[in-house]
Amino acid sequence: MPNTTAPTTTPARAQAFTAAPKTKQWRVVDYVTTAVLGIAVGLVFWVLALSWKVLELAFQAFPPSIGLIAGLWVLAGPLAGAIIRKPGAALLCELIAAIVEAVLGSHFGATVLLSGLLQGLGAELVFAAFGYKRFTLWVTAASGVLAAAFMAVSENIMYNAEWQFGFQAIYAVCAIISGLVISGIGAWYAYRAIAATGALSSFASGRR
Repeated sequence: MPNTTAPTTTPARAQAFTAAPKTKQWRVVDYVTTAVLGIAVGLVFWVLALSWKVLELAFQAFPPSIGLIAGLWVLAGPLAGAIIRKPGAALLCELIAAIVEAVLGSHFGATVLLSGLLQGLGAELVFAAFGYKRFTLWVTAASGVLAAAFMAVSENIMYNAEWQFGFQAIYAVCAIISGLVISGIGAWYAYRAIAATGALSSFASGRR
């Protein structure tokens, strides 16, 4: 007899870790997890801010190349979007991370709040474009790319205004590559590592 079970197993594998929640309404666990993620990434932002002068020295030979690590600053949005999978999660998490950095003390000052808002918006728009129904590696990667693009434009205006356009363009390209690798692809695999522990069992993102 022909094997009638084979066709059903492949789609099941294809859908692993890509399921959308049954409802877009937020639950208490969604808010709590978003806050925890935001605080955790905010601590990373704060350490980066403390280390920024040292990091700048490492890229002093060609300043725009510092964009290659700039993707770290947009990690919160794509990570939260991949895990929470609810409207506003990416934006809220990135903003919480920025608030944590500002409260702990950042030499970037209150501008980190504007940066967090813009970067979170960039990350959020990609998930929104797919109607919060498609959650894959490449959607998350696109979220990291757009968040980094928003970051690059805003930082070229706020911090890099004295650079010539060529330097600003190179910085933007480096930042977008960094956003793709670190906060897009990197965020997806960070989420998968968390899911593998069973910590996300109450989320659609934690179920195969």
